[in-house]
Amino acid sequence: MDMKKFLVTAAVLFLFSGQGFAKEAWVNNLRTNFQNHATTIYAVNLRNFNAQDTNKNGVIDFDEGEESGTFLNAIARLDELQANSITAVHLLPITPVGKTKALGTAGSLYSAAGFNSLNPQLKSDKTILTIEEQARKFINEAHEHGIAVIVDLPACGSYDFYLQRPELFIKDKSGQPVIPADWTDVRLFNSGTETVINRDVFNVYREFVDYMMDLGVDGIRADVAHSKPAKFWKELIDYSRQRDPQILWLAESSNSWKDAVSEYTVYTPYDKLLEAGFDGYYGSYFNMKNWKTAKDLMNQVNLDYNLENKFSEPKSVIGSFTTHDELSPILVNGPKYSKMIMWLNATLPVNAYFLDGFDTGDKYVYFWANKKAAKTYTDDDFYFVHRGKIDIFNFSAKPGGNDLILLNEFRRANEFKKYVNGLYAAGRFKPLKTNNPYIFAYAISGNKSTVIVIGNINFRSTEQGKVYVPRFSQELDVVPIVMESSPVTERGKIKVDMMAGEVQVMQIDGFELK
Repeated sequence: MDMKKFLVTAAVLFLFSGQGFAKEAWVNNLRTNFQNHATTIYAVNLRNFNAQDTNKNGVIDFDEGEESGTFLNAIARLDELQANSITAVHLLPITPVGKTKALGTAGSLYSAAGFNSLNPQLKSDKTILTIEEQARKFINEAHEHGIAVIVDLPACGSYDFYLQRPELFIKDKSGQPVIPADWTDVRLFNSGTETVINRDVFNVYREFVDYMMDLGVDGIRADVAHSKPAKFWKELIDYSRQRDPQILWLAESSNSWKDAVSEYTVYTPYDKLLEAGFDGYYGSYFNMKNWKTAKDLMNQVNLDYNLENKFSEPKSVIGSFTTHDELSPILVNGPKYSKMIMWLNATLPVNAYFLDGFDTGDKYVYFWANKKAAKTYTDDDFYFVHRGKIDIFNFSAKPGGNDLILLNEFRRANEFKKYVNGLYAAGRFKPLKTNNPYIFAYAISGNKSTVIVIGNINFRSTEQGKVYVPRFSQELDVVPIVMESSPVTERGKIKVDMMAGEVQVMQIDGFELK
């Protein structure tokens, strides 16, 4: 063969077959994974996700050269998320924020000043890239780490946005825009009714969907989804799925929420939202801090698990034990509560859901909270903060505690969830009977393997009890995954003496529950 032709042919082959040396193109399968309870989601506020607080005073001092969180510096933490087996990141709102009648010195993330642009606070000035190019770079890097990206769609508009587009908003009897609930920094959209939806508001949301999908996002979480008609959501979701059938839609709605945010708007229950096309909602696991017995937990699990048989398409939930609206679990019941949340997320038929800082025990207690600020970027000169909840109102430091024991447990639980996902794919979830109202127990069984989870929901005292497991015997090889106290195995049952808030996870190969 002519050497020149050989070299040309080799070069051509390299250019085309060389695709094999590149990383595989990202294919969005988030919706399918979510429907199968196989997603581990990490919620972040990009504005503080990797903020550079060099003087360690808790806030970002731009005058001293400090940098708040941006799309670009967030990329540095993707290795960490990947190492922790995170498969999806939920970005709290990345839309521009209002500065008039605001809360906090940077403005609430949920006070959206527009829906067709990105929050300029998330733009790095260390590059010539536009903010859209920076956002795409973050999303592409997340995909290269095997992490899907979910963006938040705010439910309301800021006062600034009302002044620009008053026709989008509901007016009260005196002609003033409506403040929903006690959210003083936002005004309520007029989304219409089940009979007639408001096309102006719908077009604003459709523009947001197009904008986000052009950036490459994989899913959308709809803030306060029950404040809009099901008809509104169905049309919007159907529209998005024409572009990407795998785009995930997660409704911020719960079976325990019953009231509208205002007398001026509709209330759409969670089941109607699921019928409209949402893939999932918030299981009411945030109520666990108030549950008195194990029955409360298992009733919620059974309600969620039975969703699969109620709709034409599979539905699922997130394990919403901890969200940006909830107190830090450490403040509720200490580190043991966090540990239980980790293993419930890993083993229940839910999509695991965590908030930035949860994994290291952040209490979200800011010493400067609600004090007068030296400098502000809104018309509010106080550091407005909800005590014990992640800061979404100011330029603040990166979340995180210093509990490395919790972090190690977090990694173990998320890794174990991958094994449990295989059991769910081939097997079943089975509640187990106990003789103590504070002790819950359940099994996931399939592929000739079984995982048993036992927990003491009493965080004040130890509890003794029996867990009844059909066909269980002492001869079985029980491998402890998580175990502080030692259970006693007998034929047909497991006897436990559990410490306050303890959770036990055990794996049994060669044994399957029917």
